[in-house]
Amino acid sequence: MRDMDRKLIQSFANLKRALKRLEEALQEDLENSLIVDGTIQRFEFTIELYWKTLKRLLSREGIDARTPRETLKESYQVGWLTNEQAWLQMLKDRNSTSHVYSEDMARKIVQNISNYFPEMKKTFTKLEEQYITGHDADE
Repeated sequence: MRDMDRKLIQSFANLKRALKRLEEALQEDLENSLIVDGTIQRFEFTIELYWKTLKRLLSREGIDARTPRETLKESYQVGWLTNEQAWLQMLKDRNSTSHVYSEDMARKIVQNISNYFPEMKKTFTKLEEQYITGHDADE
């Protein structure tokens, strides 16, 4: 197995775990400020893994994307992301989370995360089938 394949499989495994943990957080009582903070932290971590996994996939396709925004835009162009605006908003929310000091703003972001989650999960399933499950069948 090539090193790139090994790294890609590991990226998918890490992302799958992060999505599962984010989903667990979203099922908790979001009235609890510790849960809100933890959910935002898990979202940040998941978005980070997401864009890095997409960057690795793009690189494999010969596309060089340097920033998270470039990576999302290129991923939309190749058809991996179906809702470019949602992903760019996720990135914007992710970037603003480190500057959130307001409880109301934190709760709004958590509500956004709840709304984003189905898109995140759907995209992961699509990519996993295309690059991991389908890849295994080819070999």
